[in-house]
Amino acid sequence: MQELTTDQLAGAGSANFGPWGQRLMAISKLASVIGSFVFVALVLMSIVSITGRKIFSAPVPGDVEILQICSAFAASTFFAYCHLIGGDVKVDFFTAHAKPSTVHFLDMLGSTLVGLFGVLITWRTAEGVMMVKEAGETSMILDLPLWAGQMLMLPGFVMLAMAGFYMAFWHARQMGLERSE
Repeated sequence: MQELTTDQLAGAGSANFGPWGQRLMAISKLASVIGSFVFVALVLMSIVSITGRKIFSAPVPGDVEILQICSAFAASTFFAYCHLIGGDVKVDFFTAHAKPSTVHFLDMLGSTLVGLFGVLITWRTAEGVMMVKEAGETSMILDLPLWAGQMLMLPGFVMLAMAGFYMAFWHARQMGLERSE
């Protein structure tokens, strides 16, 4: 899959994407910002905990549990936005000199796979949430329900699936536009 060009990125979230894509882009961007703030808060908490442990022998209770639960949620918030802006890891060695329609076709296939992966990981995570909730598992120190932390990842995975399918549609549309020119 090939990265979007600067012109395409400039149009991302504007007329280039259409109304549904603009909404998806805005929601994905907001989710990424929220995830970023969560990571900043986790770093600050870790600094306070490490400093408290070394200087006052008083770390933040359950800091590792909080870190694990919140970082899983925060990481899941970035996937959709990354895919929408073409920030995925791509190997375009073989497609660097290919026709744009060929690149769009391959990107359409890749985005479809991303969408399917988003559906799969959403489904399996939801199944895991139900199993952990039924088992009543909690964290050891803070007694937090583990299912709640896993459930927080679901919106990010749903957005990943939506972004994958939207980009597959977008690339298919670009192929159609190039053929009509």
